[in-house]
Amino acid sequence: MSTVVVNATMSVDGFVADEQDGITELFGWYGNGDTVMKTAREDLSFSLSPEDALFLEEFHGELGALVVGRRLFDITDGWSGLHPLDVPVVVVTHSVPDEWIERFPDAPFTFVTDGVERAVAVASEIAGDDRTVGVAAGNVGSQVIDAGLADGLVIDLAPVVLGTGRPFFDGLESATPVRLSEPRVVQGAGAVHLVYDVQEHSAGQTAMQG
Repeated sequence: MSTVVVNATMSVDGFVADEQDGITELFGWYGNGDTVMKTAREDLSFSLSPEDALFLEEFHGELGALVVGRRLFDITDGWSGLHPLDVPVVVVTHSVPDEWIERFPDAPFTFVTDGVERAVAVASEIAGDDRTVGVAAGNVGSQVIDAGLADGLVIDLAPVVLGTGRPFFDGLESATPVRLSEPRVVQGAGAVHLVYDVQEHSAGQTAMQG
């Protein structure tokens, strides 16, 4: 089964965007160096420190699919049918955006209307057993953690306090602690990357390690 990892860039006080869904204060590390990393989109590339570039190459190289919520999908307009990481995207939603599909009929997007468990199962099937499913932090990521489906967390910690905004752990309802491993720490330029394995989730089960 695929390894499922919840990920986002997060402020020191736990937010992945401000109240207006802005990310400028958080994403400065994508332009803090001279190592150019191209994406699948011609209009987007990153200028990273060597440490950040190496970390992203490792993490992105393992991705086989992404799971995102409808909010992020709408904010980005579904990345115009092509995610910058050039991987299939599974969107958790209450309704299928038929007009968007008509605009981008060949986009590798799948819309799941029956919950995060199904979305993770679909993404895992797409990704394959030897690849990682990345889950966007926030409400969907918290649902995945609550369901005991997260094998790990990857937090790109930005050196900023936002004070308010959209939480990394949005609506988390776990009744007991989610116990994590000691982090693997990668010091970048403008972010510290923290990689955790989930050792025991709220359902009292031991998560599979990827």
